[in-house]
Amino acid sequence: MDTNIHDILDGCSRNERQAQQELYKLYYGYGMSVSIRYVSAENEAREILNDSFMKVYNNVEKYDRKQPFKPWFRKIVVNTALNHMKKNKKLRLQTNIDEAYHLSSREEILSKIGYQELIKIVQGLSTAYRTVFNMYVIDGYKHDEISKKLGISVGTSKSNLSKARAILQQRVVKHLELHHG
Repeated sequence: MDTNIHDILDGCSRNERQAQQELYKLYYGYGMSVSIRYVSAENEAREILNDSFMKVYNNVEKYDRKQPFKPWFRKIVVNTALNHMKKNKKLRLQTNIDEAYHLSSREEILSKIGYQELIKIVQGLSTAYRTVFNMYVIDGYKHDEISKKLGISVGTSKSNLSKARAILQQRVVKHLELHHG
């Protein structure tokens, strides 16, 4: 896929509509898988993704061709999702820490639940918890980076992650009890 990515990006830098469409087709699925984790509605995720592609098209000259394209694109999608949530005031700060419900074998549990089921459970988290969870667990941000990007304290970031994990564990267990006996 990356063999002709530079040709496509060259076309995007010249504002060639066909190159933009090719890039969109190549990375739409990946971009949706990133953006859907930050919002609960598919149409909102699509809006974030479309805004992300516009940022790529308008800033393609800033992309370092020596680096892989996918991580650069992912960062744009994540930042666009965060900006979207801030703009729509969906990122309410939550700081409660509840005691985590511990599970004996995460691998065993994850093998019993499908990807789509897991995504729906994550999407059921509040915006603040889901955002910190996604940024830390999936996108690899550190708490100090999360606090700066979201305008929260490091302690709030850690608290939100702890709470998100506890809620997810409870919901996964409940889901398994309901659907897998």
